[in-house]
Amino acid sequence: MFSALLLLLALAVALPGTASATPPNIPSEATARSELAALRVATDGSSSGYSRDKFPHWNTVSGACNTRETVLKRDGSGVVTDSSCAATSGSWYSPYDGATWSAAADVDIDHVIPLSNAWKTGAASWTTTRRSQFANDLTNPQLIAVTDNVNQSKGDQTPATWKPSRTAYWCTYSKMWIHVKYRYTLTINSAEKSALTTMLGYC
Repeated sequence: MFSALLLLLALAVALPGTASATPPNIPSEATARSELAALRVATDGSSSGYSRDKFPHWNTVSGACNTRETVLKRDGSGVVTDSSCAATSGSWYSPYDGATWSAAADVDIDHVIPLSNAWKTGAASWTTTRRSQFANDLTNPQLIAVTDNVNQSKGDQTPATWKPSRTAYWCTYSKMWIHVKYRYTLTINSAEKSALTTMLGYC
């Protein structure tokens, strides 16, 4: 009974009234540090030839639901959808900035590793199929529902120049970033590695 009460209290503290975006397969700190050490450090490549169209995204996942709608349902609380799978109601807590939204239009699905950064760090040589898999990845922590203008302010920046405003999320964000780069054998530059090391210090 006492342990069950402690669990309920822990959940009450962890959840700010709505479901917090929780992408899958976020590694432990120890695993993230090991993966970071294994990443190849290199200067970013050229953005020449890059286009978002080369990363087909928001593919159909099931029925009428595409990747964006699937992440909205996964990361939201009480999400109701219509016959076309569009979210008509629900709430979304953005762990980047701590804001909660009740309209899906206020929420973006962030590619944790921006598509243009992926292009410059290895994806330029991938097949279109591989780039599409990356842009729609629901298995690794690459997609997350966050406040739209926060996602837009991030743009294609790495942790060297952009971090979530909530330092409480730096640990999780760095582990997500590292794991996706590791899973896709993408490179990191030295400033990026330094920033990620600092962020892991918040774990």
